[in-house]
Amino acid sequence: MDLFEYQARDLFAKHGVPVLAGEVIDTPEAAREATEKLGGKSVVKAQVKVGGRGKAGGVKLAATPDEAVARATDILGMDIKGHTVHKVMIAETAPEILEEYYVSYLLDRTNRTFLAMASVAGGMDIEQVAEETPEKLAKVPVNANEGVTIEKAREIVALAKFPAEVAEKVAEVLVTLWKTFIAEDALLVEVNPLAKVANGDVIALDGKVSLDENAEFRQPGHEEFVDHAAANPLEAAAKAKNLNYVKLDGEVGIIGNGAGLVMSTLDVVAYAGENHGGVKPANFLDIGGGASAAVMANGLEIILGDPDVKSVFVNVFGGITACDEVANGIVQALQLLADKGEAVTKPLVVRLDGNNAELGRKILSDANHPLVQRVDTMDGAADKAAELAAAK
Repeated sequence: MDLFEYQARDLFAKHGVPVLAGEVIDTPEAAREATEKLGGKSVVKAQVKVGGRGKAGGVKLAATPDEAVARATDILGMDIKGHTVHKVMIAETAPEILEEYYVSYLLDRTNRTFLAMASVAGGMDIEQVAEETPEKLAKVPVNANEGVTIEKAREIVALAKFPAEVAEKVAEVLVTLWKTFIAEDALLVEVNPLAKVANGDVIALDGKVSLDENAEFRQPGHEEFVDHAAANPLEAAAKAKNLNYVKLDGEVGIIGNGAGLVMSTLDVVAYAGENHGGVKPANFLDIGGGASAAVMANGLEIILGDPDVKSVFVNVFGGITACDEVANGIVQALQLLADKGEAVTKPLVVRLDGNNAELGRKILSDANHPLVQRVDTMDGAADKAAELAAAK
């Protein structure tokens, strides 16, 4: 889960990372009082989960409370790279900025470790720094058991060639930022820029944080960071039912048991769709190993509730859960939806393979549901689902 800047700022402040005061608002007039609290001037910053806000006009200085209202009026409702601005942060203005740096921690999946990155070339895209001046970007692996002590932080600072006059202060920030990274189960914490200001202090002026949603059971407080207004309603409904669902831009609803099988199903449907007017998968939905009637009903309810879906492809390889259980689940799920008054009008193509596949196929054939078609091969079922979607 990616956080807004103001949420990242709050997390930094909670753990002792030096930040400036700020308040998030969603109406222009509220900028007046917020700016008055900050001494009469402020920085008005668009809150969207995308970079390039400054270049797009989403970050403006306000010398007076009235000017803050005007700037908030300009920014609220603005479109920045496809993201509409619904909130702005009224932030304290920094003392004169002398230098801008970059620091971050992230999960390095490729090397199965944590990685610290630091650069004296902050204030610009780190990808640009890495490409144009790679010698200015230090990449330092961090041992998960040892973490970032002050000694490790000094090593990072030295490798990044920070100026001597700020080296110790940056090292202290790196230690505190690591504590934030670990305590919050983050996948990324980034400060850009980390600014050296006129009085010699080092302050985090902007932050980016991405939290590990798999750690939600340890982090009940992270619920407050969820942007419910921007969440896809189908994804939110699936999450409430403990389903692993992602909405895609297509017409064939996909249900499978196992992430690998579902990913393969997306590929074969996309390929088959090329022969039927460019039909594409409408979602990723992994119901896992326990494809009971209730789980299947929940999955079908989510997919059938998507107006973009024209047909559904249920692709199951029986293992721990046998195909006859899955087939019974499909039949019962359709009945459960009917009993709830939810009319099922979209065709279902079902492919069963693996444990008890023949029995599962017989159960579907015997049920003889008018909307269910059984196809025994994955490619054939994908083609049929694409054909049915194109015909709608």
